[in-house]
Amino acid sequence: MGAAEQTLEDYRFYDLSPAGFYVAARVGFAFPEFEHNAMPLAWVAKYAQGSFVLYDPVTRWLYENAGAVRWSEICDEDPRQVMSAAAEHGMAFGAAVCVRDLRDPSLRTFGAFARSDREFRDDEIAMLSEDLEALHLAQSPPDDLTEAELEVLVMTKRGLRIKEMAYQLGITDSAIKQRLRSGKAKLGSRPTAQAVPAATRYGLI
Repeated sequence: MGAAEQTLEDYRFYDLSPAGFYVAARVGFAFPEFEHNAMPLAWVAKYAQGSFVLYDPVTRWLYENAGAVRWSEICDEDPRQVMSAAAEHGMAFGAAVCVRDLRDPSLRTFGAFARSDREFRDDEIAMLSEDLEALHLAQSPPDDLTEAELEVLVMTKRGLRIKEMAYQLGITDSAIKQRLRSGKAKLGSRPTAQAVPAATRYGLI
C-alpha cells in the first residue's frame, strides 16, 4: 500500500497516545514529506503562538538523536517551560521516537507521543518505534522502477497521450498501458494524476 493510500489508522499511534501525538516523515534539511498533528487543538495554538518549537526539549532531542526516550528522561534545559505547559494541556507524560533512513542518514522520521495518566511502558515504546519505522518505509521512494516504466512516466509528465508514446517508442498501446500500470503499482497504486507528481517529488523523473 502506498503512502498516499495508507492512513494513520493503519498504525497504533492513536491507541497508544490517547492525549495526542505528532509525526513527521522523511524530514530532511527543512520540511517533512508527510506530517500529521493529532495534538489537542488548544495546545497546537499555544505552541504556535509561543514559538515553542524553538525551545521545545522534545523537538531538540528528535533533531539531535535517533532511538526512543521518555520525555521525563530528556535532561535539556527548558527555559520557556514547554514541558510544564504541555502537562497543563493533558500531556503530562510522553515519548519521543526517531528513526533514520539507512540509505540517507540525513533523512529522519520522528514522532512525539503523549499520555495524561502514566509513563509509556517499554513495550508501548517498542510498538511506537516499530510503527514509526513502518511509516518511514511507507513514505520512502521505490527503488525498483525500470527504465521503461520511468520513461513512460516522463512522457506522461510532458503531456503525451498513450498513442503518442506508443508511436514514439515503436511499441503497442497495450505495452504503454502495462508499463504505466506497473510503474503506478510500484509507486503505491496511485492513479496517474498522483503517480507522476510522486515520482517527481522522489526525484525519480
